[in-house]
Amino acid sequence: MSEVKRISVLKDIYGTEVDLIGEEGATEPFQIIAEFLMGDSSYAGLQSHDMQKEDEIAFFRITFKEGSDPELESIESDEEWELVSEAYDDLLFEGEDQP
Repeated sequence: MSEVKRISVLKDIYGTEVDLIGEEGATEPFQIIAEFLMGDSSYAGLQSHDMQKEDEIAFFRITFKEGSDPELESIESDEEWELVSEAYDDLLFEGEDQP
């Protein structure tokens, strides 16, 4: 796996929360849990209020287009999602001995 490095892109722009538009068109606030760089790609772990109850996190790829704020893209590939999830776990437990 590529080296994982903490970054702060979304928090620098939006603070601790970002509003996402759901499938039904309603806006829902998501807390920015983590942002990190893995290889050449940037990712964010976000959590809605309902997801907090279930201790779930949604992962998104952060994309950059010149002249505009970063955008979030859904991760469609199961393989990429698994790699991102593992990278997040590594960040969560960095500095601790892992089994």
